Amino acid sequence: MNRTEALKLVEPHLTEHRYVHTVGVTDTAVELAEKYGADRQKTEIAAIFHDYAKFRPKDEMRQVIIDQGFPEDLLEYSPELWHAPVGAYLVRCEIGIEDEEILNAIKYHTSGHPEMTLMEKCVFIADYIEPGRSFPGVDEVREMVQQDLNQAIALSLRNTVQFLMKKNQPVYPATFLTYNSIVKSLNA
Repeated sequence: MNRTEALKLVEPHLTEHRYVHTVGVTDTAVELAEKYGADRQKTEIAAIFHDYAKFRPKDEMRQVIIDQGFPEDLLEYSPELWHAPVGAYLVRCEIGIEDEEILNAIKYHTSGHPEMTLMEKCVFIADYIEPGRSFPGVDEVREMVQQDLNQAIALSLRNTVQFLMKKNQPVYPATFLTYNSIVKSLNA
């Protein structure tokens, strides 16, 4: 499947704003894949489909999480996290993508996980820094990613945790585990 075909498949599932975001994430992820040596084509496909389930009804996503045996503690946290694992599942079922690397990059693009692959890292950070994003700290992460991918991910995670804490919102445990894993690798 090429870029044009993939974008045609994902576009009906997104708002116009989210489609523009998706193109930005895709372009950014491909640039990072080329810079850091991840598989360009797989990274591109994962980035195109990363928000495939973003606008599915919460009840549908909740049911997929339960039916597919995803960690049920996910339901105790923001529904903003749900679209990632649900999206990976739906991309497999509805689009027919079977490649586990692509599906995992979709599945973990919101929380990360401690053993992220290079491709997963590219999609994860591209979602954070794509050109349409504008919030405190994003420019610093954009600059950092040009020097060190892992440092940029650590900074993005720190920003995210601090943001959630300021809003008195719980932080999904995988986000902490991802942060700890990245920081440990930087200090090794």
